[in-house]
Amino acid sequence: MDEKNYLVVFQDKKIRRVWHNNGWYFSVVDVVGVLAESEDPRNYWKVLKHRLGEEKSEVVTKCNQLKLIAPDGKYYETDCASAETMFRIIQSIPSPKAEPFKLWLAKVGYDRIKEIENPELSQKRMRETYKAKGYSDDWIEKRMRGITVRDELTNEWKNRGVKEGKEFAILTSEISKATFGMTPKKYHKFKSLTKENLRDHMNDLELIFTMLGEASTTRIARNKDAKGFGQNKMAAREGGLVAGIARKELERKSGQKVVSRDNYLKEPEKRKRITNK
Repeated sequence: MDEKNYLVVFQDKKIRRVWHNNGWYFSVVDVVGVLAESEDPRNYWKVLKHRLGEEKSEVVTKCNQLKLIAPDGKYYETDCASAETMFRIIQSIPSPKAEPFKLWLAKVGYDRIKEIENPELSQKRMRETYKAKGYSDDWIEKRMRGITVRDELTNEWKNRGVKEGKEFAILTSEISKATFGMTPKKYHKFKSLTKENLRDHMNDLELIFTMLGEASTTRIARNKDAKGFGQNKMAAREGGLVAGIARKELERKSGQKVVSRDNYLKEPEKRKRITNK
């Protein structure tokens, strides 16, 4: 993405933003500088942040330290917030520009408020993002379906007493080990990735077997009425094993490995797909 696309302008004031977690995050200091019209927006935000923290507002915890370019041309970690969080920060700043700024933010924030009300808009935006990155329609369909399968599994885990975070990660690792013979961490390294999303660098078959392992885990957990972390860990192994057996059988009959070191860091999936035909 061109550097200029990371800057947006509101009433001649430049506001920095960065693409993070499939959405734009805006520099809080830049927004405060526009609305508060303070000579020292950094200090204004420091004071406001402290007050919001004392009020136990979730706004502070939802701000992310992300690297943005500074006037000296270097990148520094800066408090950034999504459009939704920024709306709440704006409410804490008395300014006649608040309402027009909200309208502007809704527009440049890719109408995230509407997406919350209508998830189909979010899916449409996600498809467009993948397409812009050079993924084929066939790959995008599998990736989107995989997201749905994953959401169904994580919702099942929540309902069955599995805790988000560490326990989710352990169960995901169990499925991956049984399906592909390696944990997501090792898989990540195997594909020479750093901070990229592993699934965004899987080929069609890798996505399909990932879905099979997770969909199988969901069904097994339901049928066995798995409760808590321990029982769901067993279901995860069994679900992954279903996909693992299928993968090995395909490899035996096709004579070709499913797991690939290929990634899409340098060459887009669509172009690589054409090259490999």
